[in-house]
Amino acid sequence: MSDLLKVPTMEEFMAQGKQPEILFWVGSAGSFDDRAKKISRAFVKILNKANVDFAVLGTEESNTGDIAKRAGNEFLFQMQAVTNIEVLDAYGIKKIVTCDPHSFNCLKNEYPGLGGVYDVIHHTQYINELIASGRLKVEGDLYKGKKITFHDPCYLGRANNEYEAPRDVLKQTNAQLVEMKRHKRTALCCGAGGAQMFKEPEKGDKDVNVLRTEDALETRPDIIATGCPYCNTMMTDGVKAKEKEAEVEVLDVAELIANTLNL
Repeated sequence: MSDLLKVPTMEEFMAQGKQPEILFWVGSAGSFDDRAKKISRAFVKILNKANVDFAVLGTEESNTGDIAKRAGNEFLFQMQAVTNIEVLDAYGIKKIVTCDPHSFNCLKNEYPGLGGVYDVIHHTQYINELIASGRLKVEGDLYKGKKITFHDPCYLGRANNEYEAPRDVLKQTNAQLVEMKRHKRTALCCGAGGAQMFKEPEKGDKDVNVLRTEDALETRPDIIATGCPYCNTMMTDGVKAKEKEAEVEVLDVAELIANTLNL
């Protein structure tokens, strides 16, 4: 994370006897993948712009265990989850925001069964809240005249029924939003979920991320918007496979807002 960004840790908050408004759960991709780190930075810039009192766990944050669970290793999942819950509870965490729909789903829906009950929010929902409350004013015409199509992340959309927040936020860019034929509940998976990100695809006629990218390219977009670091990677690879890198960008919703605000 850049030295220019304010990214306080929970340890620093505790040392001052304070609690942040939210904990930013960065997630494994947002912490270690070079492309996904840019999404984390964009979201932090937005938090700084809106004067949100937030903190991260820093080196105390571990993997949620989502990948282990999807791969069928329930024992490893529970070990990772319980360790995280002990850290979160020790800090008295109540509200968590994350850019990763896989972490979002796991923290929101699976940690309560192990005793970890928190108010968990996806970053597009939180940005939408900041805009609605007037804490974040999005002004700028950087994307005016551009066409943006949004790819619904499965773990945000079909798993948690959130379709509108990312679209509401994207409207703030003044771009033209265009929908793919398969969108919202009928949206096609990018192929990364269920731990598929970390293995070769099964043999078939076509890789699913290429098929999903073809859905997006049918709308003739300038930008494919994503709300998940794994979707971002899969769609970026799909655009490369179709040799459309010079024509189409793949950007997270947070990056589009940060760019619009010239952050």
